[in-house]
Amino acid sequence: MSRNKILIVEDESNIRRFVRIALEQEGMSAFEATTGTQARMEAVTRRPDLIIVDLGLPDEDGKDLIRELRGWMFAPILVLSAREREEEKVEALNAGADDYLVKPFGVPELMARIRALLRRSQVVANTEAASSKVRFGDVTVDLATHEVARAGQPVHLTPIEFRLLTALIRGHGKVLTHQQLLHETWGASYSDRPHYLRVYMMQLRQKLEQDVSQPRYLLTELQVGYRLSGLSIEGHQG
Repeated sequence: MSRNKILIVEDESNIRRFVRIALEQEGMSAFEATTGTQARMEAVTRRPDLIIVDLGLPDEDGKDLIRELRGWMFAPILVLSAREREEEKVEALNAGADDYLVKPFGVPELMARIRALLRRSQVVANTEAASSKVRFGDVTVDLATHEVARAGQPVHLTPIEFRLLTALIRGHGKVLTHQQLLHETWGASYSDRPHYLRVYMMQLRQKLEQDVSQPRYLLTELQVGYRLSGLSIEGHQG
């Protein structure tokens, strides 16, 4: 079984070493870059399965690097940054990052997020190759026929509800910002209307969650957006 290849883009040597040791102890291969320029070269030659990016690089802002990498790579991108403001998180996610972890961080959380991102990327590959049917909890969704069922019983979704659910499914568990979801569901001219999302997410939860007050699958990321948890391909373990 081949080892997952991880590219670490970080200019602080102690953090690079800390992350590399953690990855290698989990049986992964780690490669390092200290600048955006070096990261591009490593990404082209190594073709990593996942990229870890610090936003404060010496030659550019990490968000610019993420935006460029996302233009031609599908590998998940995890941001490690000391920048805690919600605006920074939203901008990084909008640029194409899949997750965001604030420094300082612990090894257990870092590895849990990396494993989750790698699992989700495998779900993406399997979904594209295998089936248009997906599941989360007792809900099944056929993306081709637009049929939705919960515990085997058909569930009627409006066209907008289905578009919103489809956007979350295609995110494969990653955090999607309010702007991303509004753009995909309603169009670019609605990107400043987050109250639309609150209304329709509540409607989806009422139809698809067992307990609307404590959702298990349609999850809120405070001040950032939403994500879908527990997604698997119909007929496969996820």
